[in-house]
Amino acid sequence: MTDIKEKNLREFGKIIMRLVAGQDLTRAEAGEYYRQVILNEQPELQQGAFLISHLTKGPNTEELCGAWDALYEFDTAKIEPDFAEECCDIVGTGSDALKTVNVSTPAALIAAACGIKIAKKGARLVTGVSGATDVLEIFGLDISKPLSMAQKCLEEHGICYLPGESFLKSGWARLIQSMRFTSVFNIIGPLTRPCAKTSSIVIGAYAEALCPQLIEILRETGTKAAISPYGMSEKHDPELGIDEISICGPTAIVELRQGNIDKYTLTPTDFGVKQCSYRQIASRDSASGNAEAILAVLEGRDNGPLADLFAVNAAAALRVSGYEEDLKKGTALALEALANGQALEKLKKLIACQGRDNESIHSLTAAVNNSR
Repeated sequence: MTDIKEKNLREFGKIIMRLVAGQDLTRAEAGEYYRQVILNEQPELQQGAFLISHLTKGPNTEELCGAWDALYEFDTAKIEPDFAEECCDIVGTGSDALKTVNVSTPAALIAAACGIKIAKKGARLVTGVSGATDVLEIFGLDISKPLSMAQKCLEEHGICYLPGESFLKSGWARLIQSMRFTSVFNIIGPLTRPCAKTSSIVIGAYAEALCPQLIEILRETGTKAAISPYGMSEKHDPELGIDEISICGPTAIVELRQGNIDKYTLTPTDFGVKQCSYRQIASRDSASGNAEAILAVLEGRDNGPLADLFAVNAAAALRVSGYEEDLKKGTALALEALANGQALEKLKKLIACQGRDNESIHSLTAAVNNSR
C-alpha cells in the first residue's frame, strides 16, 4: 500500500514538473490529474503546486476540456427541471482587475423578469469584495437548502440560484474555502452545467485572451450559444478590465452562435446607454455595500449608471438565449423590467423559495442593514 501511495505521489510530482517545463497535457491526462485534485487524492501541497504550475504554464483548450470533464463527472450535482424550455446562465470568472458592484446576479434577475428561464450559478468571493453567494445570503438566501429547492424555484418562478458551495460536491467547494489565488477552477467552474436544461450562457472573463478559450471549451462540451465579454475602462490600461460588459469603455466580445465563433467590440452606444466613469460602477467596500447598491437599483431608487450596467448585461442574456437579438431593444426591455418592479419581484420569489425565512421577503433593506 505504501509503495502504491509513493508511486502515485511521484507520478503526480512528475506532472507538476512537466507543467513547470511548459509541456502540455492531453485532455485525458488533464482529466485524470484534475480528478485527483477534486477527489483530494493528493496532499494539499501537491494540489497547490499543480494548480499554480498549470496556470503559470497557460492551460490550452484541450487541457481545460479535460479539467471540465473531471469537474462535471466527479464533482457536479445536477438538477433536471420539469419543463420544455431551455435555460440561460449569467456568470463571471471573477479575478478581474477592476472590481465592480456584483453584476451577474441583478442581470440574472432582470433577464428572468423579461421572460427567459435563468439557472444562475455562483459562489463566494475569491479575489473581490463579494461573490454572488455573499450578496444573496445578505438578502436571505440559504445555501444549505437542497438543490431540489432550486429546481422548484426554477420551475415555479423561472429563476433559481445554484451555489457552487452546493452543487460542487467536494473538490472546488473544498478548495475555494482556503484559496485566494486564481486557478483553472476560476475558468472551468463557471462553465459547469448543474442544470440539465442550460443551453446558453453569458460568461464574463477576467482577461481578453481568455474569452475565445472559454467559448471553445463551451462549444467542445456541448453548449449551444454563448457570449464571453471582457469589459474595459476608457481611463485604464486595457489589460485592467472587468468580467462583464462595460459601460465605462469598450467591451471585447467572443460569441458562439450556431456552431460559429465571432469576435467583435461593443461600446455603450451599441446598447443605447451613456458611457460613465469606472468610479460610478466600482465595487463598494463591503458585501453589504454591494447588496445595498443592487437593491437601490431593483427598488427604483437608483436609475443611474448601475441600472444601465445591469441592463446591458441582461440584454446579452436575452440575445444569447434567442429571446431578443437586438441589444438596444434588449436593454430597453431590461430597463423596463427594472422600472415596473418585475426584477425586484424575481428576487423576492427567489428568497421566498430558497431563503432562510420569510422575514427578508418583507424587508430586503432590513436584511442588508442587519448584515453590516
